Amino acid sequence: MARKFFVGGNWKCNGTAEEVKKIVNTLNEAQVTSQDVVEVVVSPPYVFLPLVKSILRPDFHVAAQNCWVKKGGAFTGEVSAEMLVNLDIPWVILGHSERRALLNETNEFVGDKVAYALAQGLKVIACVGETLEQREAGSTMDVVAAQTKAIADRVSNWSNVVIAYEPVWAIGTGKVASPAQAQEVHDELRKWLAKNVSADVAATTRIIYGGSVNGGNCKELGGQADVDGFLVGGASLKPEFIDIIKAAEVKKSA
Repeated sequence: MARKFFVGGNWKCNGTAEEVKKIVNTLNEAQVTSQDVVEVVVSPPYVFLPLVKSILRPDFHVAAQNCWVKKGGAFTGEVSAEMLVNLDIPWVILGHSERRALLNETNEFVGDKVAYALAQGLKVIACVGETLEQREAGSTMDVVAAQTKAIADRVSNWSNVVIAYEPVWAIGTGKVASPAQAQEVHDELRKWLAKNVSADVAATTRIIYGGSVNGGNCKELGGQADVDGFLVGGASLKPEFIDIIKAAEVKKSA
């Protein structure tokens, strides 16, 4: 079974209500590849989730950028998975490198978050990736495998998981992993899943690439055999996000 191309737009901590409406209008007016070929999810900041959900075209879905690791309660400033479910938000991004680095989220903590969110019925975009120091030390796969293992140890059903490989050195830096570098890690990750989870999970789980994806490089990256789509940062706030969605067509014609 072919893996459906997946394009996520991570808006990070950006936008005003007016800007958000403008971005959504651009998306709503765009002619894009049909949803049986590509799944599109956008991830605005928490405060704009209900607004975006209420005006976004029905073939695109909405994701939160994070959620709390367990049931709600006395956790000031946090948002629980149950709240997202209550608002009918289907997706959540977990373990983004910015949270791992800036908020010291460990592999285990991210693994716990993924398991809890899935148990509440959310679908998860789980992020993994190495820093420049780790890549230069030759430990990319060790790092990515450890991050993935922390999820695999806690998750039995992978049908609602998308893995986002985001080399930290390529996020927002303008440096992009070459298509060959991206394909190599995606291929290794898939082999890791086959060996440590199951051949079926390896064959069906989408592994998407994130890290300075833009309208100019998306087709070549998307054409790689094991790249099943993208998690887009800065470019998801711009009209070129439409071009990135259309890169799904490279798979259709393959």
